Amino acid sequence: MKRGDRRDVVRGGGVVALLAARGARTHRRAWAAVFAALALGSLLLGTLALAAGSAALGHARVERYAGADAVVAGTQSTRYTAKPWGSEARTVRAGLTERVRVPARALDVVRQVPGVRAAVADVAFPVTVRGSAATGRPWEATRLASAPARLLEGQPPTGAREIVVGEGVARVGDRLSIAYGTTSATETHTYTVTGVSADARRTVHFSRDEAHRLVERAGRAGELDAIGVLADSGVPDDVLRTRVRDALDAAHLRDVSAPHRADGDPAPLRVLTGDARGEAEFLAAAPARMPLLQVLASLASVVVLVGVLVVTSTVAQALRQRARELALLRAVGATPWQLRRAVGREVGREVGRIAVLAAAVGAGGAVPAYLALRALLVERGAVPEGLELPFPPWLAAAPLGTAGLMVLIAWLTALGCCARAARTRPAEALREEAPGRARQLTGCVLLGLGAASAGASALQHGAAAAAAASASALTMVIGCALLGPWLARGAMRVLGAPMRRLGVGGRLAASACTANAARLGAAITPVVLVTAFVLVQLGGGATLGHEAAAQARDAARADVAVSGPGVPYDAVERIRRLPGVAAATAVAHGTVVVPGKELGEPSLERLPVLGVTAHQLARTLDLAVREGSTDGLRPGTVAVGTDRARTLGVRPGDHVQLRFGDGAEARLRVVATYERGLALGDFLFSYEELTRHMTAPPPVRVLAALAPGASPASLSTAVPGARVERDPVPERVRAEDQALGDVLTAVAVTAIGGFTVIAVLSTLTLISVGRGPELRQLRLAGADRRRLRRMLLLESAATATAGLSLGTATAALPLLAFALSAAGRLPWLPPGQGALIVAVVVLTTASATLLPALRALRGRHPVAAR
Repeated sequence: MKRGDRRDVVRGGGVVALLAARGARTHRRAWAAVFAALALGSLLLGTLALAAGSAALGHARVERYAGADAVVAGTQSTRYTAKPWGSEARTVRAGLTERVRVPARALDVVRQVPGVRAAVADVAFPVTVRGSAATGRPWEATRLASAPARLLEGQPPTGAREIVVGEGVARVGDRLSIAYGTTSATETHTYTVTGVSADARRTVHFSRDEAHRLVERAGRAGELDAIGVLADSGVPDDVLRTRVRDALDAAHLRDVSAPHRADGDPAPLRVLTGDARGEAEFLAAAPARMPLLQVLASLASVVVLVGVLVVTSTVAQALRQRARELALLRAVGATPWQLRRAVGREVGREVGRIAVLAAAVGAGGAVPAYLALRALLVERGAVPEGLELPFPPWLAAAPLGTAGLMVLIAWLTALGCCARAARTRPAEALREEAPGRARQLTGCVLLGLGAASAGASALQHGAAAAAAASASALTMVIGCALLGPWLARGAMRVLGAPMRRLGVGGRLAASACTANAARLGAAITPVVLVTAFVLVQLGGGATLGHEAAAQARDAARADVAVSGPGVPYDAVERIRRLPGVAAATAVAHGTVVVPGKELGEPSLERLPVLGVTAHQLARTLDLAVREGSTDGLRPGTVAVGTDRARTLGVRPGDHVQLRFGDGAEARLRVVATYERGLALGDFLFSYEELTRHMTAPPPVRVLAALAPGASPASLSTAVPGARVERDPVPERVRAEDQALGDVLTAVAVTAIGGFTVIAVLSTLTLISVGRGPELRQLRLAGADRRRLRRMLLLESAATATAGLSLGTATAALPLLAFALSAAGRLPWLPPGQGALIVAVVVLTTASATLLPALRALRGRHPVAAR
């Protein structure tokens, strides 16, 4: 007897402890699956923890105002307060992605603040230089950068017709035509290049007075983008911020959108210092942080739930390999207390060692996995320009917390399994324990809750419908896991008859599956999990994308599209007057914020929308109008998609209240409702209405319908520098966070799909390893290797078929409810993705069933059981 064994005899209750210790060492091979599941779970959770921590620390990059000690800017958010059901009033916020500007008279107030050395006004406006889009700014504002702009040659602009351009654009002394203007008119003037700067090539610097004159010509008189504050030496940032804040409040100054804001939506001027200064430049960076955190939190919750299910199943299956030993100990008289103490201690120690090592391995891989995820998000454009996601060294310790969570899950699962074994009666210890009524009842309740959640998804809209569908799918998957043995019996009643007609191997497979329903249920559960989860995640997005693309194609009526940075704002009128042009429509993409309630809670929903010129709109863009007419679409009016109109309860002649991207609230009269809202947005505005609330007029895109026999060649000559596109890409709105959702959905499907595939491999491998004595007995009874291989193949086919069928049925209800609610059609999934799901499940179940059984099938005679 080894020294460790003698110590266990003394401390753990004699023979029981000795057998428990030896059993734990004997079955270490079964813990390999537990190790893999825990390592992957720790890796996924650690990666998400790092991503969430980095997003929480995220901020807009400080570039243009890096040399300023503080920046005065408008409030880039809007508030909405409402009273939920049976609760006190709550306030929600939403970021604004269009610039909220500062009144020019704030400049004099800031200059008078003690400790302020200088206050510099900054404005930016779009211009066109030699057919390329650029940004105009006053030369004086270059003082706000971390290093003042460096002139490579020449001198700064001082006169009204002098400019400084970037290197490579022109040389000193050249004369350039600069186009600028509003949404309705464009002006062009010639300027002399007085200097060449090392600044960005796409920036044109004007003299201070000329820059402000051009801003006034664009309809923004008395408005500034921001005010950069330079402090005296030795003035701390917090002191400077407080002084400037107090001075602005004393002067009763608000941002320029304040008179147009909703009641209860204040618009004070902000004083930004430190990393917050970047918010005045990169407007989309700050609003993007909250959706990123919400998506990561949702994904992490799914990973935790799936991880608990998979790890619990894997640990339980590993401990089931020792079921006969534990049963023997109970049968020979070991008391529950002895088993709970001795076996629980040894198994807990074994699980602890494996869990700690696996969690450490997963946590170690979380840092490179997060860096790869962040690179993927940046590459796919899922992170808006200017959003910094810092990764301080101390954040690398975050995966240790998620690793501890995985260790705790494994340890509690092991204790629970040992407690169940200790409660087994000696007379029942050697036969398989039947699942209890409590488990059956719980599974049925969860299926009912999942069905109810699917019903709620059908009644919701947008994000609420997607959340309800995901919750429904996950609840029903857990219910199926609890009902695994019963579902397995039901599946074998359906599959057993055809299997028995396939010869001896089929009869053996059907008998084995029927006799071991609990084992088959444990094998089916991860297949159901991966099938249902992947179908819901992929099917929901694919259905919306497929229907939106179909609506966009059906709406397209234009023969050509004219676009490009050199297209002036009045190009639509020029094109409309050309011979052979039947109709022309200018199109702009923007956002609005819609206040409302979701499940009784106040919400602010940011939606992508279109702005169009209404003249002969039906010739270029078919909205499938149902009520009213878009001919009356002008400032002060709006057309509404039928789904949104049904939600708001409005018809033509009614009014809707919403907020534009700059926070201004408007009460607009509905002139029409239309069907194709999934492709063209829930609201359609006049071009002038939408663009007047945007930071700068967007790049112009003109859709043109040609008369029969007309050639589009004349469009190129009428609008120099424009790109003429025949059979243009259909117009389609896209949510601001669509790229983020697409990337993280793909990551979630890949990661959790791989997680559950490992669970399938682990569960089936452990089952096959535990069936070694059974297969050897069948060989002793006369079954040859060919028949046993056929039996195992049929068993794997039954497992895959049952799992795919149940997974599809589980996903069908929530997916159908979501598709009908959000897209008004049946769910759709690309055939290639569906075939991939089936192929992965079939190959996984076949390999996990056959490969571990090769040892028992090796040789002409069966190897004696050890």
